[in-house]
Amino acid sequence: MSDATETAMPIEDYLAQGGQLTSPGNVPARYRGELLRLMASFVDSELAASAGFADTINNAPGITARIAACKITLEKADHAGRVLDLMGDFGADEGRYATQAAWADRLPRDASLGQARHGSDMRLAVFHYPIEGWVDAVVMNVLQGLAAGVTLDEMSRVSYAPLADVFRSIVPREKRHTELGITGLTDIAATDEGRAAAKASIDYWQPRVADSFGTMNSARFETQKRFGLRRRTNEELLADWTAKVQETLAPLGLA
Repeated sequence: MSDATETAMPIEDYLAQGGQLTSPGNVPARYRGELLRLMASFVDSELAASAGFADTINNAPGITARIAACKITLEKADHAGRVLDLMGDFGADEGRYATQAAWADRLPRDASLGQARHGSDMRLAVFHYPIEGWVDAVVMNVLQGLAAGVTLDEMSRVSYAPLADVFRSIVPREKRHTELGITGLTDIAATDEGRAAAKASIDYWQPRVADSFGTMNSARFETQKRFGLRRRTNEELLADWTAKVQETLAPLGLA
């Protein structure tokens, strides 16, 4: 954003109309706070996701599934690192960040967090719940992967251009993670026993992933919209995800 543009138009109007910022030097204080919150939530969620999937590698039923779990574990950590690099431009201590929380820690299976954050990090609440076995890991990966696809489509248009670029580069790999999960879920659903186990896991994870879209009629959304950090409401994102879940599960007899 140029000085001339800033003088001619209030920054919120500039951003709301699709304007972009390109470096920390021209980022206003309140925008900076919202931007860092968005980035921290993504980084912490990816680190927690990577740590959670690492524990499932040895549960994989075959070498192909094991490779898929390793790939997801590695790439989610890499995605966190890409966004953490941008946080470093704003003064975040990149060297300490990855060790500041116990990313593999989980709450009891029957915990009920709703949409609340828990603990000292900014991961989405869904990443505080434990994964139990291979079927559970595959189901969680599919449902959360579909949610990530909806969210990343939104985040790929944020008004901080370097972050939008990173999110766009991440999209194809996150999509591939979901595809790997759907392949695994297809194999699981091929038997009555597997289908029953998958349905039980879906019943557990679907409401918890839904909670990750946040509260309806969110006041924070209006602030983020003014800054060009959001465009679609939580309700719209949730509806999009719900439709994608139905489209994915119905052909497998799991809807």
